[in-house]
Amino acid sequence: MDPGSPPPPRLLDQVHAAIRVRHLSPATDEIYTRWIRSFIIFHGKRHPLDMGASEVETFLTDLAVRGKVAPSTQNQAKAALLFLYKVVLGLDLPWLNNVVQAKRMPRLPVVLTSTEVTRLLNQMSGTMGLFARLLYGTGMRLREGLRVRVKDLDFERREVIVREGKGGKDRVTMLPEALLGPIQEHLVKVRSLHDQDLKEGFGEVWLPDALGAKYKGLGRKWHWQWVFPSRLRSQDPACGVIRRHFLYPESVQRAIREAASRANITKPVSPHVLRHSFATHLLGSGYDIRTIQELLGHKDVETTMIYTHVLNRGGHGVKSPLDSI
Repeated sequence: MDPGSPPPPRLLDQVHAAIRVRHLSPATDEIYTRWIRSFIIFHGKRHPLDMGASEVETFLTDLAVRGKVAPSTQNQAKAALLFLYKVVLGLDLPWLNNVVQAKRMPRLPVVLTSTEVTRLLNQMSGTMGLFARLLYGTGMRLREGLRVRVKDLDFERREVIVREGKGGKDRVTMLPEALLGPIQEHLVKVRSLHDQDLKEGFGEVWLPDALGAKYKGLGRKWHWQWVFPSRLRSQDPACGVIRRHFLYPESVQRAIREAASRANITKPVSPHVLRHSFATHLLGSGYDIRTIQELLGHKDVETTMIYTHVLNRGGHGVKSPLDSI
């Protein structure tokens, strides 16, 4: 190496760069780098170029045997390592495709009844309560709801545009009539917060695809702001700019979990359970499964079909012979 040349980028920096250039989500960046770091540490901090199929197999086997992780978690780790070797290191090795794939067993989603949803939402108020109602009323995933901007709300058409959902796809879902007033009242408070940020020399929001560099000042415009911003400003680790991010996902998860406990709901409740409940309740109301597929953003209708097995109609809608006695 030329002594005057800059040092090559660190491996994890190469991973970050490869993820960004492919416009993968920040969540994917976080997950992949975590698994790659775990893989390297597991093998005594050896460089991946010095390892191969046996080391990958050993790592994945340890996750299943000692770590007792779910098959989906094991496959997530495998996907991260495949990305590392194929994309980051540029190695097209035959053994990569032969690494064992954990078999995922079908599991029914957790679904709340309408009564349980009511009890849960009655235990929530303020911003968290409004956000939980939005998740249940639209079927959005947690991060999809958090990333909604002011411009994505269409009050006249009663629509929410979901930007870059799973798979990078946009879609449209409904904006519940019951939330029109509460969200507009909420936006008055958010606008006031944004105006205060501008007065203090802040107010710039993160923009995708280098829009901020192309259109100067766009990140300070009201219509680009998050609908559910964080209470505190924080530094963007990628560029050092002080911004107001959206709500922390962990804060929402904790608020919903605590509300479920207060409501005495014994089922495991998370934000994603509200999405499952949205789909199941629509299906139970007689809506076409293709329509529900589009609202959820499922690529395959087979994914949406899982909700037919958890409708509130007993075992597949069949009447038990005991009830006929």
